[in-house]
Amino acid sequence: MPTLHVSPLSRLHDTVAATGASHVVTLINVNTVVPRPPSIAPDNHLFIGVSDIVEETDGHIVPGQEHVARLMAFTRAWDRQRPLVIHCWAGVSRSTAAAYITACAFAPARDEREIADALRAASPTATPNARLIAIADRMMGRDGRMMTAIAAIGRGEDAFEGAPFQLDV
Repeated sequence: MPTLHVSPLSRLHDTVAATGASHVVTLINVNTVVPRPPSIAPDNHLFIGVSDIVEETDGHIVPGQEHVARLMAFTRAWDRQRPLVIHCWAGVSRSTAAAYITACAFAPARDEREIADALRAASPTATPNARLIAIADRMMGRDGRMMTAIAAIGRGEDAFEGAPFQLDV
């Protein structure tokens, strides 16, 4: 079964090494330098420069449809032979949204709430970025079910950063 691993930036290299991941998705502010783990080929690392915001804010890049489209294209191309690591600065919002989006994309018939519940069980701090979820919900034609499921699990526990976790897809 393919697995997604979510991590904060501070644990990226350790998480890649521990999981044997072949692919990495980075969702982080555009000017943040993220050294690619040496075991990850350049073509297997997607960098999405986006701020963790839900509405336009001066000096920041708000998540948009193009960001979600790039995420979905990259994860569709992943061969799923080895794990995929998704990370953001804290491993709480952008990365958990991307993991949820990926899990929903890989299982179009699976109930959105079941996936959201699995996310919450895997990470008590997960607080997926609502804008990323809303965009993906529209793109996948989920008629608001992704947004409703994420709202139902509520905000995660407060934390400076989340602990790395695994989400099966």
